[in-house]
Amino acid sequence: MTATKYPWSDVISDDDLASFDKGISRLGAPIEAGIRPAIVVVDMTWGFVDSRYSSGWSPTGYPAVEAISRLLSAARPLDIPVFFTKSFEDPKHYAKPAERGKWKRSMEDLPLDPGPTSSDLPPSDQIVDDLKPLANDIVVHKAGKPSGFFGTPLASYLIDAGCDTVIVTGMSTSGCVRATAIDAFQYNFNLVIPADCVADRCQTSHKVTLFDIHMKYGDVASLDDVIRYLHTDASR
Repeated sequence: MTATKYPWSDVISDDDLASFDKGISRLGAPIEAGIRPAIVVVDMTWGFVDSRYSSGWSPTGYPAVEAISRLLSAARPLDIPVFFTKSFEDPKHYAKPAERGKWKRSMEDLPLDPGPTSSDLPPSDQIVDDLKPLANDIVVHKAGKPSGFFGTPLASYLIDAGCDTVIVTGMSTSGCVRATAIDAFQYNFNLVIPADCVADRCQTSHKVTLFDIHMKYGDVASLDDVIRYLHTDASR
């Protein structure tokens, strides 16, 4: 991914780019990660992906579904562990106030209720059909918190699998993806984010978040570059 093709190229000024160009810039560098990656798919549920739900956004959600599906198709033959996050084990679970947490948005707008009133739509907290977890995948339930690590056994699962790298995908970039990515960094996992595989309703937040993560915590790369990494460095 060249500098001109980074997702943030149209929102980050030249002055801000230059402020990182003092021997620590990661722009244009190859992916720096380990050899035992896992993929974490964050909150790719109907409530986030589909605009028929109050917090869903189809224009970016469905392209991310397609990109994640392509990533998983490349990773599964290599026996790379796959983890999904969502709120509760029962997608129809109606969260109590303590389970919801102190989100700034109103309770009615959060994708933690059973879903839209129309009975012909699936519950909002159900992973979309095109990314339905397979039998060997693990689904982590994080209730009302943004990070897939907070209050969950995700870190222990990754350690048990011998993973040294976390490839974070999903929605939304500036919220649950960011929180999960930073926690992966804080647990000393190498961090990789395929830019095509994350999405947000707000494109400014999406782009600035990816820039911030790339400058400080891990590697933001194209999906093609990440798949190439899986077949080279991660296959040693």
